[in-house]
Amino acid sequence: MSYHERGTGPPIVFVHGYLVNANIWRKVVPLLSDHFRCLTPDWPLGSHLTPVNRDADLSPPGIARMIADFIEALQLRDVILFGNDSGGAYSQLAAANHPERIGSLVLASCETPDCTWPPTPGGFPLLKRTAVHPLTYRALYQVLRAPTAWRWRNTYGWLAKYPIDRLTMRSYVDPVLNSSAIRYDGRKAISSVDERFTRSAATSLTTTFGKPIHLIWASADRVFPLAGARRYADSLGASLRTVGDSYTYLTEDQPELTAALLTEAVNR
Repeated sequence: MSYHERGTGPPIVFVHGYLVNANIWRKVVPLLSDHFRCLTPDWPLGSHLTPVNRDADLSPPGIARMIADFIEALQLRDVILFGNDSGGAYSQLAAANHPERIGSLVLASCETPDCTWPPTPGGFPLLKRTAVHPLTYRALYQVLRAPTAWRWRNTYGWLAKYPIDRLTMRSYVDPVLNSSAIRYDGRKAISSVDERFTRSAATSLTTTFGKPIHLIWASADRVFPLAGARRYADSLGASLRTVGDSYTYLTEDQPELTAALLTEAVNR
């Protein structure tokens, strides 16, 4: 698995969601790297370049274990674990099930106990339904060959408020379009998601995690409603900060404000 590293200071491990890669952090890392050691892996969620082993466990608990193994392999301690979109769901599982090296958890516009996984708004449940067979999975993504489709609500249009540059978008869609091995990984990952995992993790985080949790949320999020984030923050006893003029991809739409709120949260 590939990862990128920049900066010195307390470590932040970033966890992106499905069908993006470490490029989702390209705007925010330069804003944080003077004060933090930023580690941005390409998790095997459909936009990675190197396939994982065929027998790798890419279920939600498997990805959570992978996050924990990554942290342990680099001998990191007191990690700030930052998860966005479904990366926030995986981060909740990692913090709930493998908290030993995690110092704090930052959830940025992601699944809450109120959400399905995949989330219902925008037609995203289709991602899981078509993953039951390689042919239906491959067919679903062919539309992404046309850049006009990137702004549809059931692709990236409800995740990024503003268009993402073409080079970055190609890094997201080309692997799943062009590599059968990457499609195999992506299909394994998305076919196994389910809200029962995040709801179980939420119970553990509420009762036994015992470390700081912070929520940073797009106030106009169309996929993960702010109301659910408020209820979750209350149950966790967590802080909640909001970001205007943004959808789910906070570090894409509002990197400066997201970096400032992240720094403020973890330095409290």
